[in-house]
Amino acid sequence: MALFDEFFEKISPLKSANKLGAVLIQLPPSFTVKEFQNTEEFLDRLPSGYDYAIEFRNPSWNTEGPWEMLKHYNIAAVMTDSPEQDNLQFLSQAIVTANHCFIRWHGRRVKPRYNYLYSREELKPWVDKVRQLSNETAVVRGYFNNHYGARAVVNAIEFKEMLGAVLSEKEKALLEHARNFFFEASRQSTLDRSLK
Repeated sequence: MALFDEFFEKISPLKSANKLGAVLIQLPPSFTVKEFQNTEEFLDRLPSGYDYAIEFRNPSWNTEGPWEMLKHYNIAAVMTDSPEQDNLQFLSQAIVTANHCFIRWHGRRVKPRYNYLYSREELKPWVDKVRQLSNETAVVRGYFNNHYGARAVVNAIEFKEMLGAVLSEKEKALLEHARNFFFEASRQSTLDRSLK
């Protein structure tokens, strides 16, 4: 528990400054529903006063029990958009287990993992989900997978626009530049492969 206490001490400035969203608890893919009791004991020890979200990464959690457990503790079940091979499609449904929601867009590519730029068509179904969730919870948090090439930033701005927000001139210019850059890089990669 000492490391646990240290973690919360380290993030306390964020909490004090009102800059802390939800604390994400990401379970490894090897962590199955057989660990239900251990998970519940862990959740029982969490300090109050924080928003928490838990990300299940094994399909065995697709049963009723975990959702009821999370509702009991007011912990958000992390909704994800992930590669089909992960077999986690049930997590792309609108799941409300707390007074806040947490969405992670991981991308749909298996290799290289997370190196992904969503198309507007792929994001479109999420617009309705986010609107639905906004009616059911006080806060909806969404995160695109961090990417060294700023793909997450591009998708975040694009999704913001799809939700009806008016983009600043800077955001519009960034989107146009990024889309042109990624399109050209993709075209060049295709050309290079065809020449081999």
